[in-house]
Amino acid sequence: MSSALTGLFRHPIVQAPMAGGVSVPRLAAAVSEAGGLGFLAAGYKTADGLYQEIKQLRGLTSLPFGVNLFMPQPEYADPAAVEVYAHQLAGEATWYETELGDPDSGRDDGYDAKLAVLLDNPVPAASFHFGIPSSEVLESLRRAGTFTLVTATTPEEALAVQYAGADAVIAQGVEAGGHQGTHRDLPEQDGSGLGLLSLVAQIRETVTIPIVAAGGIMRGSQIAAVLAAGASAAQLGTAFLATHESGAHDVHKQALTNPLYVRTELTRAFSGRPARGLVNRFLREHGPYAPAAYPEVHHLTAPLRKAAAKAKDPQGMALWAGQGHRMARELPAGQLVEILAAELDAARTALSGTGDAR
Repeated sequence: MSSALTGLFRHPIVQAPMAGGVSVPRLAAAVSEAGGLGFLAAGYKTADGLYQEIKQLRGLTSLPFGVNLFMPQPEYADPAAVEVYAHQLAGEATWYETELGDPDSGRDDGYDAKLAVLLDNPVPAASFHFGIPSSEVLESLRRAGTFTLVTATTPEEALAVQYAGADAVIAQGVEAGGHQGTHRDLPEQDGSGLGLLSLVAQIRETVTIPIVAAGGIMRGSQIAAVLAAGASAAQLGTAFLATHESGAHDVHKQALTNPLYVRTELTRAFSGRPARGLVNRFLREHGPYAPAAYPEVHHLTAPLRKAAAKAKDPQGMALWAGQGHRMARELPAGQLVEILAAELDAARTALSGTGDAR
């Protein structure tokens, strides 16, 4: 099974699927063409939008790529808490001259329709975030020739991923930028996530399926570290966020290395689910009061984030970033893959003791 995963790429480098317009076809194609595994993010897109992006990507590369889907979320948000948060955000709506979004705009992100796209037009790889697809879905994708991966943030979640029949598990450490892919959103566990190296080691002793390590990885030496810990590949998001082909807003790209943003933090401020981003005004002011309500809060703040981006105001944007954001390199994505691969080779040589010892 590990060979089925490694057969998807020349270098053990996976470009993380970043929703919200970041992981566009040109980025995924550039990564795959350079020997990594590019990914499209289906999150927040329509099924037809996903189909069109897959079609566009296939026009850019004949090499393997993947598509990521968000799992539908259970209904457990407190409507009263969402309403209170909406009142707290009224000032933001006035400031950005926009209306708040409708928190009841949908919970399943068009999951069934997007899954149908992947079954009708099979892709080489598919990954899932925020939970585990049914065994039937995973088996259907396998029969279609699609390699399946599911995010896990604990050894227990990884075991459930294996039990369901996924081909591989994505071990997401707490260092990761963007949303934590926990299978259940438990507010009492906020901030208690495992660091990546510890998580990979524990999952390696828990499951037999291949592991893709994700969380704060920005250099080839870090890829070598997670491979040594038991992973078969590394998934990088923030590292590709700053690349030329990334669809991220220029303000977001610039913020990654801007000295004004000295740290990241897990917050529910923008979406109602824990997600790591650069600490800005919006996160500081609203993070402490945001309820556990995804995707209600995501829908609620969507117009605010869009208006802030249009105004080029980073203080109102969701500046998702992992803990290694200051190490971001503004390069073409293909060149970044080549540099990471060279750094990985150098680190492996040093670890094997065959290098020049000094």
